[in-house]
Amino acid sequence: MTLAKTDLTIAYNNAAGRVSADLVMLSDNIGGLTLTPGLYKSNGSLQISSGDLTFDAKDNPDAVFIIQIATALNTSSGTKVILAGGAQAKNIFWQVGSSATLGTDSVMKGTIMADQSIALKTGASIDGRLLARIAAVTLEGNTIVRPAN
Repeated sequence: MTLAKTDLTIAYNNAAGRVSADLVMLSDNIGGLTLTPGLYKSNGSLQISSGDLTFDAKDNPDAVFIIQIATALNTSSGTKVILAGGAQAKNIFWQVGSSATLGTDSVMKGTIMADQSIALKTGASIDGRLLARIAAVTLEGNTIVRPAN
């Protein structure tokens, strides 16, 4: 358990410390957007609340997406993260500064690394991993699929 927590801290700090000249700033609601490979950052919380979020790898199955979120990540009920252009859940990393909450029946893709906690409401699902550094991961009748390596 100690090794797993150490590995999570290393991965979390790696994602949080990434920089790029092509950094794209995000804010508030990102529902309805299409993100291409790269590094994304928010100085506050992010929501997927009006429309689905699409990750488009532009026909590159090795494309990586890193989303650095200063505070919380929240999804509204029924919203979806969609993969396009060869995007793979194993290459999407959500670095969350506090906690993440996935709304009822929402569909998420990628690895969520939260500093505090992660909660999935009833019926929410993820193709990815849920990793909380300090507090708990709370599940309420959810489906979790580990992405292919």
